[in-house]
Amino acid sequence: MLIIGELINTSRKKIGEAVQAGDIQYLQQVAKDQVEAGAHVLDVNCGTIIGKEPETLEWLVKLVQEVVDVPLCLDSPDPVALERALQAHKGTAMINSISLEKERYEAILPLLKGTDCSVVALCMDDKGMPENVEQGVELASRLVDGLGEEGVDPDRIYLDPLVRSVGTGPHYGIMFLETVKAIKEKYPTVHITCGLSNISFGLPQRRLLNRTFLVMAMAAGMDSAIMDPLDKVIMAHLYAARAVLGQDEFCADYITAQREGKLEV
Repeated sequence: MLIIGELINTSRKKIGEAVQAGDIQYLQQVAKDQVEAGAHVLDVNCGTIIGKEPETLEWLVKLVQEVVDVPLCLDSPDPVALERALQAHKGTAMINSISLEKERYEAILPLLKGTDCSVVALCMDDKGMPENVEQGVELASRLVDGLGEEGVDPDRIYLDPLVRSVGTGPHYGIMFLETVKAIKEKYPTVHITCGLSNISFGLPQRRLLNRTFLVMAMAAGMDSAIMDPLDKVIMAHLYAARAVLGQDEFCADYITAQREGKLEV
């Protein structure tokens, strides 16, 4: 299960304020805390910095990689910002994101070709997001097949079937889960990710919904999530789910997490 730490995002008030103030120490501590908590990749997003996103994203990449040695997920729809961030990034990055929207696809694809970067691929096109499982699988197929024709191997693709709040549509949760199952059946080597907390947007006790959704999505075949690794309870659920799903041989990681005091319930 690939954990992509979500916290370095200027849409979060404290992060936005820290970026505006140039508070490198705080931002680097957030990066270190996420990796220590179990994140394998860190998302970096400064999309709210209007007019200065390219140079700000480049700056964030450099300061984060000064203190952690995990790859970064470069989160922007702006190809200029992504290109600058890629040039600054040490090692192989993840690009977040490409979609079937014509303008976005044509802008992001050249950044992928000829590299080893992995990519988050949003299951949407110029008509919008899917409203049923069949549409979701059709969009996923177009992405996997199209990227494959451009030399992007399936194991570098992290399909995002797009989580929407169950508060806005009671079918959105089960639709996501069924879409994940169908995609994994058709493309077993393709990865599935999502912005996990979208499931609970606008609802009370959001962490409860996020934790429940994570376990259900893992059981459906999701093998990555953009999430908060500092939520100790959701991380405990993740360890437990991996053990139950047979992804943790002899429950070694689960037992280690218990010994290290990480199984908070």
